[in-house]
Amino acid sequence: MKEQQIPVVQTAGLTKIFKDFWRRDRVAAVNDLNLEVRPGQVFGLLGPNGSGKSTTIKMLLGLLYPTRGRIAIFGRPPTDVAVKERIGFLPEESYLYRFLNARETLDLYGRLFRLPAQLREDRIEKLLDMVGLGTEGKRRVGEYSKGMARRIGLAQALINDPEFLILDEPTAGMDPIGMRQIKNVIRELADRGKTILLSSHLLADVEDVCDRVCILYGGRERSSGTIDELLQQDDRTQITTEKLSESTIERVRLFLETKEKKKVIDIAPPTDRLEAVFMRTVEQAQAANIATAGATTGGDLPDFIGTSEPADVIGALVSAADHEIHTHPTEPVAANTIDQKDDASRRKLLAGLTDQPTPGTIDTAPKPKPEVRDKPRSAPVADRSVIDSLLKQDEGNDVE
Repeated sequence: MKEQQIPVVQTAGLTKIFKDFWRRDRVAAVNDLNLEVRPGQVFGLLGPNGSGKSTTIKMLLGLLYPTRGRIAIFGRPPTDVAVKERIGFLPEESYLYRFLNARETLDLYGRLFRLPAQLREDRIEKLLDMVGLGTEGKRRVGEYSKGMARRIGLAQALINDPEFLILDEPTAGMDPIGMRQIKNVIRELADRGKTILLSSHLLADVEDVCDRVCILYGGRERSSGTIDELLQQDDRTQITTEKLSESTIERVRLFLETKEKKKVIDIAPPTDRLEAVFMRTVEQAQAANIATAGATTGGDLPDFIGTSEPADVIGALVSAADHEIHTHPTEPVAANTIDQKDDASRRKLLAGLTDQPTPGTIDTAPKPKPEVRDKPRSAPVADRSVIDSLLKQDEGNDVE
């Protein structure tokens, strides 16, 4: 079987049971879950709070071990380091270093993936432009709003050009512009062959971008299928035409009720979605060049995403080593040859730190006199004459 035919995510009987202090089963967060995410698919993982979405994601990432069941990511266990290099992850909370700015943050994650410096710099600029933070790249992340933090979080998830992207509540805290932009990015990533697992409470977002959906409740799969399969109402028919006159509408109603014996449920002009109205309003304001202090509309998806641009890490390391050899050429040195001057300097420094004379040298420096402290006062000596007189009196009494 070729690798591109292997499901990106496959689970069988996946179960996670959390135990209490006495090792008794406390709650089954995930119970006998079977998932299959195909390459290039946008898969939506839905469910109310406590349904097992976050626990499932943590097991897919290898952060939690399942109680029982099996997990395969690209046909391998999720704890495999080679698998982790192919994954991008946006957690539900943006765990970022608040004292780093946006460019430093992306540079940090690029270094974790061992991307060469020039490649990191190029990707950072493109990703900042994509998420609309090109002008805010020098601000500390701790000063960002939650929506802006989500934007930089998405950028860090894409810094390594992952094949599989896990997005946990990617639009949380974003304004409608940011939501629309993130949805466009997700669809374009899918068009470029990326596989995406999306977990969200915003059902409209999932409806717009997902190919397939799984709804969880109580840790179990309750419903799954494509968007069309889940939303289609087989017991009704909807007809959309151009605007009709009132007389025509009445004739249609009469025909359906008398001839077809069908009840007309509703006849009304179609309505637009509030998101579409909002986006049109904002686009008109932007066309009028009205200033704003918030995040700007992002740009296109960077060209390095999905273009199989290899990070030539080995080549970069070889080049760096070659440069080091030419800059500091090494010369053959006999095994018993020692730089006496450097060795003496090191011994002198060591002796100064430890207050010991340097081996092989005479310490002629005057030594400070030891500090003289007051001697402790001795205990008072008893007067022996008084003791003797008392003893004599005692002996006299014994004689009497």
